[in-house]
Amino acid sequence: MATESLQGITVFVRVAEARSFTEAARKLGISPSGASKALTRLEDKLGVQLVHRTTRSVSLTDDGTAFYERCRQILGELEDAETAVTRRRAKPRGRLRVQMPVGFGQRVLAPLLAQFSQLNPELVIDAELSDRVPDLADEGLDAAIRIGDLGDARLIARRLCNLRFVTVASPRYLERYGEPRTPDELERHRCLMIYIPHTHRYRAWNLVSSSARSPRVPSGGLNINNAHALVDAAIAGIGIAHVPTFAAFDAIQAGSLQPILRGYASEGPPVWVVYLERRHLSPRIQAFVDFLTSGISQTPAWDAVPDL
Repeated sequence: MATESLQGITVFVRVAEARSFTEAARKLGISPSGASKALTRLEDKLGVQLVHRTTRSVSLTDDGTAFYERCRQILGELEDAETAVTRRRAKPRGRLRVQMPVGFGQRVLAPLLAQFSQLNPELVIDAELSDRVPDLADEGLDAAIRIGDLGDARLIARRLCNLRFVTVASPRYLERYGEPRTPDELERHRCLMIYIPHTHRYRAWNLVSSSARSPRVPSGGLNINNAHALVDAAIAGIGIAHVPTFAAFDAIQAGSLQPILRGYASEGPPVWVVYLERRHLSPRIQAFVDFLTSGISQTPAWDAVPDL
């Protein structure tokens, strides 16, 4: 009976996380009908309804919400106990769910993920590239990449690197409109801004010289919430962009973009790999975190160009 209850609890937690019997069953390697029956048996045993079932969605009842928090802790304790026993001899295996920002994920992390996958053939990696900030506990994520402030005291964070920003324009744009030599001259130019949708604002250009700091939010005719898209627009001669060096590196190397305002450095926020605190970190998360922290240099290659 204890084994059957544990199975029901496991199914319930995965259904609560996924809000779907189909998705929960896929993760557990069972059929949707098997998942539904296991949860029904658990509800019958407890004498309460844990979830509302409709043809389109699954949601928790009030009893289900309270029960979920306790069950999630129980399963976490069990995973910790198993990890403590097997950690020394365990290889990373199972499923690793990670989330990362689109631009940094595509340019920097995707090649590292390919290497990590080859080194760990028993591991299945589900990587989401999006610029949202998910709740790792609510969504069952193992790790995430965050840029800037973390804002969640439950997270353990390891710093990967610090971003730097560079101001760039295409040779064609500079030939036509001239090159600004100081931040004040940006007012005469067409600037391409990083748009932040949830605040409806633009990312400031923190231009710092040896004598002064000059935060700027120039007027922008084209504003996009993706650095790579702004790089493409700058290459096309649409205007001047202020973007992370990792996004502009290839275009600068190819001569499609030219760094300007070189006397004004622009330090960006730190990049972190984060995960939820556990007494015993699972081998798959530990291996992923260790691989990233060793795979990204504190002085990354995209900052190595002298002009930057």
